[in-house]
Amino acid sequence: MSGFSSPFCLRDLILRNNIIYAPMSGCSDFPFRRISREYHEGLIFCEMVKMEPLVRGHKGTLGYLDYSDDMHPIGAQLVGSNPAIAGESAKIIEDKGFDVIDLNCGCPVDKVIRDGSGSGMLKDPQRIGDIVEQMVSAVNIPVMVKIRAGWNNEGVNIEEITRIVEDAGAVAITIHGRTRSQGYSGSVNFEWVKACKAAAKNMLVIGNGDIFDGPSAKAMFDNTGCDGILVARGMLGNPWIAEDIERYMKGGDILEHSTEERRSALARHFSYMLEYKEERKALLEMRRVGCWYFKGLPRSSEFRGALMKAETKEAVWNLIKQSCADE
Repeated sequence: MSGFSSPFCLRDLILRNNIIYAPMSGCSDFPFRRISREYHEGLIFCEMVKMEPLVRGHKGTLGYLDYSDDMHPIGAQLVGSNPAIAGESAKIIEDKGFDVIDLNCGCPVDKVIRDGSGSGMLKDPQRIGDIVEQMVSAVNIPVMVKIRAGWNNEGVNIEEITRIVEDAGAVAITIHGRTRSQGYSGSVNFEWVKACKAAAKNMLVIGNGDIFDGPSAKAMFDNTGCDGILVARGMLGNPWIAEDIERYMKGGDILEHSTEERRSALARHFSYMLEYKEERKALLEMRRVGCWYFKGLPRSSEFRGALMKAETKEAVWNLIKQSCADE
């Protein structure tokens, strides 16, 4: 299979389509997922959580896993390098009612890889397999794995990791077509995603990297033969990106989303933030979130500057209203 698919199955989990919204630390929180669900009926992930504090019952870590019943299908992503607690961590996730578990072996951030977690796991493929095996044996829901192509250009080991995690029981592997050393620089390498697809026997392969619209999603499908796509940075300020991709993949036109449409979505996003967070925290986070929706539009820099100075929710509401009036 290659290209848009509806429905899409992860073992017995039947999804609306093969477009997945990624777990993004510091971004895909409860309000973010609430606005995303208005536009996307497929799989959506919570933010990544660490295994160690999860098994300890750390309150802050558990908070990352908040979701409402209307957010199904919902996935959780674990990060950690200790096989001894992998099964217990996965069982906690299953018991919380999640539909899917993903193991993160791709995060390039220094504080994550310090203990060998995230993309640090790429240096030890067998450990990845051991952790996946423990997770699969502990739960009945599907287990996925997220990787990068390798630690660096000299350490690209896609085929080896793909074979190991499939043998360990993973139902799908998501590959970001960059190495850890690249971060987000340069362009995604389709050949690496293609190599992962070629190495998989029956396991599904999800392509990831530089998917920002319908044409880039089609390029990922066409150039790699992947079974599905994971959208990450392309979601920011574009909760409707799954609809855009589906429309384009079915031969439809590329739609330009009006300032009014963006204003309306941002207003709802902000209201969800105020419902879920303390007002001061919501105001601080809006300085980042608000800029996503108007990036590249006329007077967006003025909006960003004013948002940085807003001290009350009333001030933010006025700015959102003015952003539309100024168009």
